[in-house]
Amino acid sequence: MYKKKSLFIIFEGIEGSGKSYQSKKLYKNLKKMNFSTILTREPGGTKSAELIRKIILKDYFYSDSKDQFRKNTDTLLYLAARNEHVNNKIIPSIKKKKLIICDRFVDSTIAYQVYGKGVKVSLVNAIHKHILGNLKPDITFVLKVNIQKALSRLNKRKKRNRYDNFSKNFYIKAQKAFINIAKKDKKKYFIFDNSKDTNKIENLILNIVLKKLKK
Repeated sequence: MYKKKSLFIIFEGIEGSGKSYQSKKLYKNLKKMNFSTILTREPGGTKSAELIRKIILKDYFYSDSKDQFRKNTDTLLYLAARNEHVNNKIIPSIKKKKLIICDRFVDSTIAYQVYGKGVKVSLVNAIHKHILGNLKPDITFVLKVNIQKALSRLNKRKKRNRYDNFSKNFYIKAQKAFINIAKKDKKKYFIFDNSKDTNKIENLILNIVLKKLKK
């Protein structure tokens, strides 16, 4: 028997890891089982946060621009979007005991902005203290992938944005960061190698969530 309770489920990983695909699969599987579920993303998830997302992405469409955001400005925009998302969507959904599936969250900021861009973690942590309070994910799925496989998947995308255009070395660095973060809490983090295009990972993820709902 499944308990009616909220679960905050996060998918993390570099571009091309299949996190968006797997988050959509989990959403569809849970909806089929009549669970009250929402699928959201960061940056974005609400109208105001999606507007901020557009600003972030637009800044990087022009590689020759001399007016690109400084790394702290960039990070503050991500955190502003998260503030809107958390207060207007995540927390209300938790209160309604919904299952929340989110494509990226805090760990992406740490992996990309802190490890990748060199933003001070103290800045991120200080703002998160005000934005998040006691809010923490219940489950985080970190999908790792062979870098060449990830780049191959990215090359097949019809629409590409800022996330899809980082260097190979940046993706390697970010993936290592995700894995290191996950290894610090083995109870809430699950690492899967999603290099192969099979439904095995999809089934493993669903079973982990269902097991959590029985507790």
